[in-house]
Amino acid sequence: MPRPIDTILENRLKKLDKLEAGGTQGFPNDFVPDSDTGLLHRRFDEVPPEVLEAETARFGVAGRIMTLRSMGKACFFHFKDRHGSLQVYVRKDVIGDEQFERFGLFEVGDIVGVVGRVMKTRTGELTLLAEAIRLVTKALRPLPEKFHGLQDLETRFRQRYVDLIMNDWVRELFVTRSRIVSHIRSFLDGRGFLEVETPMMHAIAGGAAARPFVTHHNALDIDLYLRIAPELYLKRLLVGGFERVYEINRNFRNEGLSHKHNPEFTMLEFYWAYATFNDLMSLTEELLGGLFAALRGEPAIEIGGKRISMAPPYRKLPLAESLSVVGGLPPDKVADRDFLTALLRRQEVEVIPAWGIGKLQVEVYDKLVESRIEEPTFIIHHPVETSPLSRRNNENPEVVDRFELIIAGREIANAFSELNDPRDQRQRFEDQMRAREAGDDEAHQVDWDYVRALEYGMPPAAGQGIGIDRLVMLATGMENIKEVILFPLLKPEAAEPDTEEPAES
Repeated sequence: MPRPIDTILENRLKKLDKLEAGGTQGFPNDFVPDSDTGLLHRRFDEVPPEVLEAETARFGVAGRIMTLRSMGKACFFHFKDRHGSLQVYVRKDVIGDEQFERFGLFEVGDIVGVVGRVMKTRTGELTLLAEAIRLVTKALRPLPEKFHGLQDLETRFRQRYVDLIMNDWVRELFVTRSRIVSHIRSFLDGRGFLEVETPMMHAIAGGAAARPFVTHHNALDIDLYLRIAPELYLKRLLVGGFERVYEINRNFRNEGLSHKHNPEFTMLEFYWAYATFNDLMSLTEELLGGLFAALRGEPAIEIGGKRISMAPPYRKLPLAESLSVVGGLPPDKVADRDFLTALLRRQEVEVIPAWGIGKLQVEVYDKLVESRIEEPTFIIHHPVETSPLSRRNNENPEVVDRFELIIAGREIANAFSELNDPRDQRQRFEDQMRAREAGDDEAHQVDWDYVRALEYGMPPAAGQGIGIDRLVMLATGMENIKEVILFPLLKPEAAEPDTEEPAES
């Protein structure tokens, strides 16, 4: 028994065959629009109908048919282009019998080119009266039924191309994402930072504590890692004399999928010579305050119906102190190994014997603190053992000059004053190597060439990473990271992709 989609495809192919038999190309490439819906709405929405009657200009537009309503010798349809939608009025006595007959084979989803003049209907809707209409691209698959749209999450993410057609809010979300990236570039360029590109494939997986993806280079017969962070290469550029650099690009981490994690994600990383993590906190406040003011008209966001101010200054809270201030731990238990171990085990966290107090504190923080922080907060002074690339604090060498920026329970940024003493870096790499040998497969691999680079002298500097995907989630109120990634990673389809095709609209 044929499936509904097979029948729909067959019917649409028959219409295409009939059009082509009559001399109409199904996929021409010679229609060039000279206008768009945005321009026409801006120019004519407020013009009275009687004035439009005298308008003699003709406009050529192109877009996808979204609705189609036939009335015998006339027809109304709405089409959509990248700026919006517009109604078109097609009359047989205007375009002629031959064109009108061909138009009768057009369907919702087809991309068409129209030339005509503007008018308004009795209800006052701006409309293009078609004087010529032609097929630009024949759609062989139907769009989802217009009333219900495309709502199933997995279908939306898997068929993002249909999601973008059907859901205007999704299109606007990715426009916002582009505006965010553009704002960041302009902000950093305006402060003397140079955008660079560094390798995506690394011989050593370094720059962050994470499991890498492994690939193999056949010609060199070596394993390579998709980068988990660009940090060590960007800091090599500091050694080479580039004092302010940034990169916006992909990182890859072989981790689980969740509403907050995608194995492939976009990160901004930038490094600033002769600056400290305190300078970065001020810069970050300026960047985010200005960004949200540009996006929303005020430096604020709304999450779950609650308004959160993004205006500086942001709260600063040491990590160890946050365990009691936010997490509710007794202050005298914050550095108690037995207490922290028991607490983590109650949270079903596997505690590795090699973990020190600092690692235990970070695990407790991840479990009990981060998700409870709503207002923008810099969590500062992280333990040395979990920050192998950060500079020790001058007053307390057990912690480093590092911060994570938390907003609405999410880590948005991670930054620190950089470690530039090659002796200290060598020792910490060796500590990380021992941690890996003890079973911590997320500990840093050792990059001896990076140590060699430091031995040539890296200026004092501060560096920061900001997750672009999470920043977009924050700006748009999305709770699922897949909503802000055009093509998120999904499991392969278990069945043929046609089995859940929507009905003809």
